[in-house]
Amino acid sequence: MTDPRRHIPRTDALLADPELAAAAHTLGRDTVKAAITRAQDLARSGRISPGEVAAHALAALPGTASSLRPVLNATGVLVHTNLGRAPLSAAAISAITAAAGPTDVEFDLVTGARARRGRDAMAALAAAVPEAGGVHVVNNNAAALLLCALAMAAGREIVISRGELVEIGDGFRIPDLLRSTGARLHEIGTTNRVHLRDYAEAVGPDTGFILKVHPSNFQVTGFTSTVDTAELVGLGAPVVVDIGSGLLRPHPLLPEEPDAATVLRAGATLVTASGDKLLGGPQAGLLLGAADLVERLRRHPAARALRVDKLTLAALEATLRGPETPVAQSLSADQAELLARAKQLVAELTGAGVDAVAVESSAAVGGGGAPGVELPSAAVSLPERYAAALRARAVVGRVERGRCLLDLRTVAPQQDSTLLAAVLAVPR
Repeated sequence: MTDPRRHIPRTDALLADPELAAAAHTLGRDTVKAAITRAQDLARSGRISPGEVAAHALAALPGTASSLRPVLNATGVLVHTNLGRAPLSAAAISAITAAAGPTDVEFDLVTGARARRGRDAMAALAAAVPEAGGVHVVNNNAAALLLCALAMAAGREIVISRGELVEIGDGFRIPDLLRSTGARLHEIGTTNRVHLRDYAEAVGPDTGFILKVHPSNFQVTGFTSTVDTAELVGLGAPVVVDIGSGLLRPHPLLPEEPDAATVLRAGATLVTASGDKLLGGPQAGLLLGAADLVERLRRHPAARALRVDKLTLAALEATLRGPETPVAQSLSADQAELLARAKQLVAELTGAGVDAVAVESSAAVGGGGAPGVELPSAAVSLPERYAAALRARAVVGRVERGRCLLDLRTVAPQQDSTLLAAVLAVPR
């Protein structure tokens, strides 16, 4: 009768605990029961006391019902693919929350009739790129290219430069995607050089369209030659341009990065782009161009399989209509201000006995955007061992020359206190 295990609270009693009951309402009963069972097992083995079971179960519960953990990006890569690409703005996050319940996504509240799906998001995109006669959105840029090939070149040819047969992350290859639609690739030029005559000789009655693909994540330098969009539009075939990064208008810090407005003004029939890169919005594939062609793509049977949900539409509209996105803020951050923040953090860290130094650094756009462009930045430099210890606390930096760098270009000023607390929590 003196066995302490007899005092371990029963599961039903623990589930009636107000805090655990509230957690079950938020996270699900099964999730809370699993945490209780683990805590009870610890008590049976003597690793915690019976009186600690409830508190231990509560402490072990995740913050949300999802296993995805929020991460503080201190890598200096603005659009980090492995960290989910563009962080959404507060406006986009609020829009997603508001759209989580029933919405008028395909419903006209005035007439009570069915309405065009995502009409307000499409209107926002059209307003952002008035050069486009029509706009449509699918679930990512690969889907946009897939839809183009299905609707315009199934059983026909796509003319493309060999220097643009790119492979992006996780072994994904553009030519494999295009061939999967039944289109044939008519490859022209060489890896480093392609000329207008190569395109002219390739275009014929079987040409579905000419495709230009932004290399995105690499550069070919030296003895090179490419053909501008404006030179291709007179060859008698539609010109589709994949600009990749989702830059809608020119940016002074990225003069070589193609943007949708400029490419459309040059005469492109259609532009495809990503929504979750330099645009700073949710994952989406943007289709911008000739109104009749965009409508043809929208009505293609495959468009239904590639369509976006109401949460994406809400976030995209809020991104386009709302305030400056976190990506835009990071891109325009002033290096002097970043260095001042780094010095302030270092002063507090060294005062606590941490080996920290404020250093100048170089950040990058990432996500395949603006390859080779270095953005002057500033970072907090720590001993290399901090990299792994901080990752355990969901803070991700980078290792350079035997030091862990926490680059502040990708850390919002309001996150400095979180960053400081994480570093101070690492045992010294």
